[in-house]
Amino acid sequence: MSTPAVPSVLFVCVHNAGRSQMAAAFLTRLGGDRVQVRSAGSAPTETVNPAVVEALAEVGIDISAEIPKVLTAEAVQASDVVITMGCGDACPFFPGKTYLDWKLEDPAGQGVDAVRPIRDQIEQRIRGLLADLGVEAAA
Repeated sequence: MSTPAVPSVLFVCVHNAGRSQMAAAFLTRLGGDRVQVRSAGSAPTETVNPAVVEALAEVGIDISAEIPKVLTAEAVQASDVVITMGCGDACPFFPGKTYLDWKLEDPAGQGVDAVRPIRDQIEQRIRGLLADLGVEAAA
């Protein structure tokens, strides 16, 4: 992966209410100002999944004010790395971007007990992504 001065990462899932919100929150926390973070959904819902908000609060991350955002071609174009999480072919393709697809269980309709393992998988993937980008994770 090429690493610009401040790499930009876009996380995309269908509703932008679970997986992509968790990934963006972890990357923001662990990457700080050393990485630009965006998230969006191909068919965003109105609110973030409450079980996702609760699961992140358990590890000290507050996303209660986040609002799902619609995926735009501009967001993809402005990103160096685009990570999809079950959004199928809805993500526009631009040459020169790095595209990754993370296969993760969808937390939609699940309680916090089911969301915790998904949260933990996402945190580990974010730590790996930071290493791939050459960005040291915050403590």
